Amino acid sequence: MKMRILLIGCTGFIGKELIPKLIEEGHSLCIISRKNIDKLKFKVELKKIIFLKLDLSIEQNWRNKNLHQNLKNADGIINLIGEPIADKRWTDQQKQKIFTSRVNTTFFLMKTIKTLRLKPKVIINGSAIGYYGTSIKKEFNEKSNKGSDFLAHLCEKWEAAANQKPFFTRLVILRIGIVIESDGGALGKMLPIFKLGLGGPVGDGKQWMSWIHRTDLCGLIICAIKNKNFSGVYNAVSPEPTTMDNFSNILANCLNKPNSIPVPSIPLKLLIGEGAKLVLEGQKVLSIKITKNLYKFKYPLLEKALFAATKK
Repeated sequence: MKMRILLIGCTGFIGKELIPKLIEEGHSLCIISRKNIDKLKFKVELKKIIFLKLDLSIEQNWRNKNLHQNLKNADGIINLIGEPIADKRWTDQQKQKIFTSRVNTTFFLMKTIKTLRLKPKVIINGSAIGYYGTSIKKEFNEKSNKGSDFLAHLCEKWEAAANQKPFFTRLVILRIGIVIESDGGALGKMLPIFKLGLGGPVGDGKQWMSWIHRTDLCGLIICAIKNKNFSGVYNAVSPEPTTMDNFSNILANCLNKPNSIPVPSIPLKLLIGEGAKLVLEGQKVLSIKITKNLYKFKYPLLEKALFAATKK
């Protein structure tokens, strides 16, 4: 079924693959971003895309008439907006920016939809496995309680804002794990170091990494748009979480490089402050709701995911 979809926060690392796939599916898109959009990088039929440059963290921008018209035309909405988590040190100001870019924008989205009396068929809203907090030993699934740290509080408020959607609109919340692809995210930062033969695990290497290949994340989003059986919260992670030690070993093997220089925790703490906790402690997250009948992973195993990413 072809739909008119409004996308918020989808012009970066995930959008680079998601947007072309949505176009291939035959959907018409309206993409909203606070940045100038490089239309060429998506390599798609531009006639099927409407671009609006708006900073949606500012409430007054939600009064924009073009935005209202495209909201009225939308059958579905994909909201993945948010300041990057690990790009800067977690000062109080940066933490506030991370928080408001997600929670405030999602609150304004739901408020505007209700004000305009709209009833989109489906809303796909981002969240993160940070909802569960960090742990070396615990295992988490969709039924697990939330954690008590900053990211857990952020995800709780973000999801609460999304749940203010219209009553008859189907809502899918994806708690996204570490997204793997070579042109961005955690792997994009690690690849140059490993290619030089200077790679190794971060910290003691025992922490869990709950990951998903970008192709599977995009596949999940597209399935969630089409399949009415998708509803509620899902952990967007592969079926096989791994440890940092195992991740760095497999990555080094894919590149035919050594895996011999561990990254100590102190420089990471100095670089991103409190945010280092997420990397150094990690969490083992599984999905008990994404069954084979609902979605079949293209890259369920880390070996295949990293081989595909590094051989492009």
